[in-house]
This record gives sequence, structure tokens and C-alpha cells, in this order.
Amino acid sequence: MGTRLRAVGRAVMGLCAGLILAGCSDDAGVDQHGRKVAVEQLEGQWLVINYWAEWCAPCRSEIPELNALARQLQDLPVRVVGVNFDGLQGEELSQAAQAMGIEFIVLEQDPATRFQLPRNEVLPVTYIVDDRGQVRERLLGEQTAAGLTARLSELRSGG
Repeated sequence: MGTRLRAVGRAVMGLCAGLILAGCSDDAGVDQHGRKVAVEQLEGQWLVINYWAEWCAPCRSEIPELNALARQLQDLPVRVVGVNFDGLQGEELSQAAQAMGIEFIVLEQDPATRFQLPRNEVLPVTYIVDDRGQVRERLLGEQTAAGLTARLSELRSGG
């Protein structure tokens, strides 16, 4: 009976350890390079979430602005994140992001549910999400790095 109790105890401890480790490896899916995106990269900081598609002409001209914005913000608790409107995955997403010249993270899995983003049928669309995960702004149409920087500054200072 003692060995059976010890075996059950070890099984329970193993299960608990597995659950704890699974919680530590929480991620937000993978990016356009197939790399896991840790949830810490998205939570607790401001996000500029941009939906794009290859067939969207304004998206194509907006991408360099978003690349510039991502570079400007790299030392701040703000991240630029892309999402493919058509739901491309794997190699298709990788190729599309490369063809568009995207330098920032593109999530394979749409974060709309996580941040309660409404679905849009217009592109491009950009959401500004605060460090508590609340949508603060929905911007329709092509954006510039300067315009987004100004809007972020205003929102982050309480505006």
C-alpha cells in the first residue's frame, strides 16, 4: 500500500509540475518566422496592432511607416504588431510579410479575441491598445509614423 501511495503522490506532483511549467510557457502563437511570441511581448505595454493584406495598396505604402515607428519605439514599452487580414499562416504568411517588407512582428494567430478587437471590413485598420489591454483607438486608413507617434504620446499621457 505504501508504494502505491508513493506512486500516486509522484504522479500528482508530476502533473502539478507540468501544469506550472505549461503556465510559464504561455505564448501568443508564432510570428511570421515561426518563432513563438511570448505573451510578455504583448501584455503590460502599449500595442499598435495593424491589419494588412498584400492586395491592399494603402497597406503597402503604410508598411514603411510602421517599420519606422517600430524602430523609433524599440526602447519604449510600445510594440508594433501586424496581423494578416486574410489569415495567412506558416510559409504563406512568411512569404507575404517578406514581400511587403515587414520588419515588425506579424502574428500568425489573430489577437482580436484576446484584446476584444472588432472585426473590420476596411483596410488598413490600426488599433492602439493600452498597457492594460484596453482598446484606446481605432484608426481607419493609412497611418504615418509621425501621426501614430503623436497619437500614442497623447494617449499615454492621459489624453
